[in-house]
Amino acid sequence: MSGSPMTQALILAGGQATRMRPYSDHAPKAMVPVAGAPIICHQLLWLAAHGVRSVTVSGGYKAEVITEYVGDGARFGLAVRYAVEKEPLGRGGGLKFAARALADPGAPFFVLNGDVISSCSLADLAAYHGGHDGHVTVALSPYRSRWGIADLDEADRIRSFVQSPELPYWINAGIYVFDPSVVGLLPDRGDHEDSTFPRLARDGRLVGYRLSGYWRGIDTVKDVMEASRELEESGRVPAAEFLTGVPEG
Repeated sequence: MSGSPMTQALILAGGQATRMRPYSDHAPKAMVPVAGAPIICHQLLWLAAHGVRSVTVSGGYKAEVITEYVGDGARFGLAVRYAVEKEPLGRGGGLKFAARALADPGAPFFVLNGDVISSCSLADLAAYHGGHDGHVTVALSPYRSRWGIADLDEADRIRSFVQSPELPYWINAGIYVFDPSVVGLLPDRGDHEDSTFPRLARDGRLVGYRLSGYWRGIDTVKDVMEASRELEESGRVPAAEFLTGVPEG
């Protein structure tokens, strides 16, 4: 990469999300409403705001719900195309299948899991990728405990509890930069994190980028409620025109 802007992205939006019921009974996980708009709406608006122009959506389970809501992407300021699996291929297989439908298969691209919302700078992520000689850059977020942590003194007396603290570990944030050369290394079926990523790590070609800014993974109904509150309190709620077409829980 020579510093030219990265203008294409791929969203892995084929997941069913059984832990998100009843939200996902009639729609894929990417269409679960957060702060009144589907997760994929937040993602598309974020991508467009950071200079992305073309998005390929990898679909599977109830993909028609996404296509009906997103359409050609024009109202998001994007050109959106679709790669819909006829049968489940797994995340790695779905990524490989959809990468062939990118606007420019020979250029680097962002990849998003269909269940993350963020405000991080994609330009910074792309620049970091370009400067670190990796084939894939994985965005990382601080690990936040889902439980309260007890603070003990020397005599094991509890001084206080800290609710959901950030711990000194980094987790996969589900946001990536891929070089096109990696597509051929992806499995036809299965998960790239079980095969391709370990191989790249052994070769020193898997790079980590520590995110700054808002990030939230949406994996449970509790996550939906908490993320909705966070976005509403920070004023990051999409305009009314994007709140339509959201499936009822």
